[in-house]
Amino acid sequence: MSKKQIIMEKALELFAKQGFESTSIQQITDYCGISKGAFYLSFKSKDQLIIALIDHFMEEFISDIDHLVKTSNDDALLYTFYHTILQSFRKHSDFGKLLIKEQTHTLNDELLEKLHYYNNEMDKIILYLIERQYGEEIKHTKYDLMYCIKSFTGMYSELFLFNSVPLDLDLNLLSQSLVEKTSILATHTTITFISEEIVQLSKLQTKKEIKKEEIIHLLEQKIEDIKDAITKESLILLKQHILERNLSPAIVTGLIKNLQNHPDCKWISYLLRGACHLS
Repeated sequence: MSKKQIIMEKALELFAKQGFESTSIQQITDYCGISKGAFYLSFKSKDQLIIALIDHFMEEFISDIDHLVKTSNDDALLYTFYHTILQSFRKHSDFGKLLIKEQTHTLNDELLEKLHYYNNEMDKIILYLIERQYGEEIKHTKYDLMYCIKSFTGMYSELFLFNSVPLDLDLNLLSQSLVEKTSILATHTTITFISEEIVQLSKLQTKKEIKKEEIIHLLEQKIEDIKDAITKESLILLKQHILERNLSPAIVTGLIKNLQNHPDCKWISYLLRGACHLS
């Protein structure tokens, strides 16, 4: 584990106990057993540390959902989507509660931009799921259905964020229930409100798409940081492919799968799936 990861892990423990505002950089460095200089080598400020924690959670969450949606069997697609999201909300409920409690401190322009970006990425995943699950049958209502699915996941996540539900809550039953509700809406909705134009208009202020140069930069960082030989070699080959397009789709898919299985490479694997146009 890198020093940056240790700081994030330890800081999260303090934030959970004391809140963002009440936790100082000095307390974080004391808790980590490092100097302030070592902290500032990793983070310019406490706000940057908080943003990094949010990035870490959202990047892992989105990359996991994207991977499962694109690799699950058709029959289990909707169920897998809902079950994975609900499981993640339950697993990270303490972090979610912390963000909601401290939102007045964290709600700055940088965070808003990031949240818009991650929301945009989730929209892409859900639209892919809808198109794969229902095809042309719901071409005119798919954007309405996308918002319904987002609403379901948001509403039912409240079970873990605001209510003292038992930890052994039957996620299988809840996921099956949401699949049934979604299928009813997909089959019977005839009046549509959300159009592609409305969706595109709502995204005008979102973060721009990540450019090839940014992906190359992230790959170079990972190549330097990762010690595992197979993962490092996969990163090197994929960087070369981004530059030269010299590998077959099957080889690229295998290399990206190597990254998906590494806990520190899930986000770069997600970005590469998009950059290499892989489903």
